[in-house]
Amino acid sequence: MPLFEGTTGNYYQGADNTQNTADDTQYGNYQFTSLQVVIDQFMLAYVGEDKIISKIKRLDVVFHAQRALQELSFDTFKSTKAQEIVVPATLQMPLPHDYVNYVKLTYSDSSGVEHILHPARISSNPQKIAQDANGDYTLNSDEIQTSDSTTWDRYKGNDDLSSVDIDHIRDYDTSHYDANYGQRFGIDPQFAQTNGTFYIDELKGKIHFSSTLSGNPVILKYISDSLGTEDEMQVHKFAEEAMYKYIAHAVLATKANTPEYLVDRFKREARAAKRQAKLRLSNIKLEEITQVLRGKSKQIKH
Repeated sequence: MPLFEGTTGNYYQGADNTQNTADDTQYGNYQFTSLQVVIDQFMLAYVGEDKIISKIKRLDVVFHAQRALQELSFDTFKSTKAQEIVVPATLQMPLPHDYVNYVKLTYSDSSGVEHILHPARISSNPQKIAQDANGDYTLNSDEIQTSDSTTWDRYKGNDDLSSVDIDHIRDYDTSHYDANYGQRFGIDPQFAQTNGTFYIDELKGKIHFSSTLSGNPVILKYISDSLGTEDEMQVHKFAEEAMYKYIAHAVLATKANTPEYLVDRFKREARAAKRQAKLRLSNIKLEEITQVLRGKSKQIKH
């Protein structure tokens, strides 16, 4: 387990001898352990004569350590990243290079408060196949010609709720968004918001936004696998034991002639260590929960 190296002066001043600058990337690093150190310590503590694993190639341990880092990043580590862009006129945003899945998308208002965007499950951007006047497919060098779909063109041309006439909403029910103002009983909560919508085109690797978000700052919070760069390959100290148990189980499970009871033992230990890491990393603070629950006894007037 790595200890703090250097002086506190070097920590706060950084390489440029100035506090709170862009070069101060060392802040908060003590809570993490690099993947390289985890591998070294696993080889030291678990591998050798009279130990659980008598002999294993370091390359095998590196493979299982990277797999452990990936798996724990998806649902255990605090590995959420964020990107902010201003939505262009095209209403599209490319997915980040290390994107695995999104956590949420929000837009930032003039006060800097984030408002969640909801996925538009009722639209998509399928490949539009070019057709001639008879409806036959148009070919180009024996390949079907495709383009952005009419569905996408109509979706980005829709003004959502910002330009919908309220009088029209009171009288008609021709759109999924007509009930958003609560004029009728049985409102669908997934449409009961005016923040805007999006959908992700996994095939083209782009996020499509509704037209009301054009020119607004949008924040994408997403999950990566912690293997994008060398600096990302680090483990929170709360989950360090989970890494060791995961690697040990993976090594024993793939090693020939390993007793089944030993594999099962480390499988259970790995599951328990992962559960303990989740609890620790959940960062539950009793005072914060108490503050939220203070509003529980308030009467809600109808």
